[in-house]
Amino acid sequence: MRQTWRWFGPDDKVTLSDIRQAGAEGIVTALHQFPPGQLWDEASIHQRLSEITSNGLSLTWDVVESLPISEEIRTAGPNRDAHIAIWIESMANLAKAGVKVICYNFMPVLDWTRTNLAAPMPSGAKALLFELSDFAAFDIHALKRENAAKDYPVDIVKKASEIAQRFTEKDIQTLTANILAGLPGAMESWTLDSLRQRLAVYRDIDGTQLRQNLKTFLEAVIPHAEALDMRLCCHPDDPPWPLFGLPRIMSTENDYQWLVDAVPSKANGITFCTGSLGARSDNDLVGMVDRLGKHIHFLHLRNVRRHFETIPCSFHEDEHLSGSTDMVAVIKAVLKEQNRRKQEGRPDWQIPMRPDHGQEILDDKNRKAAPGYPAIGRLKGLAELRGVMMALEHGASST
Repeated sequence: MRQTWRWFGPDDKVTLSDIRQAGAEGIVTALHQFPPGQLWDEASIHQRLSEITSNGLSLTWDVVESLPISEEIRTAGPNRDAHIAIWIESMANLAKAGVKVICYNFMPVLDWTRTNLAAPMPSGAKALLFELSDFAAFDIHALKRENAAKDYPVDIVKKASEIAQRFTEKDIQTLTANILAGLPGAMESWTLDSLRQRLAVYRDIDGTQLRQNLKTFLEAVIPHAEALDMRLCCHPDDPPWPLFGLPRIMSTENDYQWLVDAVPSKANGITFCTGSLGARSDNDLVGMVDRLGKHIHFLHLRNVRRHFETIPCSFHEDEHLSGSTDMVAVIKAVLKEQNRRKQEGRPDWQIPMRPDHGQEILDDKNRKAAPGYPAIGRLKGLAELRGVMMALEHGASST
């Protein structure tokens, strides 16, 4: 696996020099200054490429994460075709710069969602947390979404009511800020009113319609991706179940089988995120690599600890080799897939991976990096993952 690292650009509290010292070889980044639906022009792309490569650090720009898909595309709005055309032109401009892998997602309204961005762990570290009862309390009692209580088990609704009774104005503000933080690096702020407005757009869009909208997008962009020798890879829902009554369509193995069957192409693939998919107890991650491995173009290796085994559940971001996922078994399956690709003669046999998320440890708290993206916590994760990779590869070569 090629070891990469997510970088949010020149304003990132984790510098390119930090990243190189952590042992990463490639960079995963995006032009976060451009909102969805706006063209990524060649000059801006080359400026970012120069920032990465013209510093003597021997780093490369390996993956775009993400070239965002607008709500117009997701909802089949009146500007959908224009936004798809802009997306294709942006992809072509990236290809000219030599960037060949684009990660994207099709999550309605929000990207990843947590209720606490710095939950204290027994070790003294801090981690991202999704507490289902807190989320339900926000949804039912702060957002006051119509019929929201029907979307949760009875015991969670009861706990949510108890939590809401203890809410102070500061509690509501903090929980709102955490839940609406969205994807780090996105230059968009949210309020309860703006969220209600966004949710209203999806009132008549169910999972079937959202899948059709994704298929329409893929049918338009995949032929261009093939011509440019690009690899597109869809990130799973995070968390992998419906939120706020919104449909989620990339949460399970069946969802990804649908994706690759909908528009069969070497350009149409998967971002395999062990953290997102691992939040569901019914996802067999090792089996998914075995069965869908040829479609995996990008890997997010992180681990979550499920607090209970229902779907949905509560979970927190655990250490990379801890948590509910057998990370060693997953890496072993990925290395097996890479060897298969090598024997097949695939030029893209080496799959880029990055240590996704990480706990805040040591003096990470002083740096104040983007939530979930501390320097030392990810350095530790990458070192552990690298050790597993080296041990498994050494074992395979010596047998």
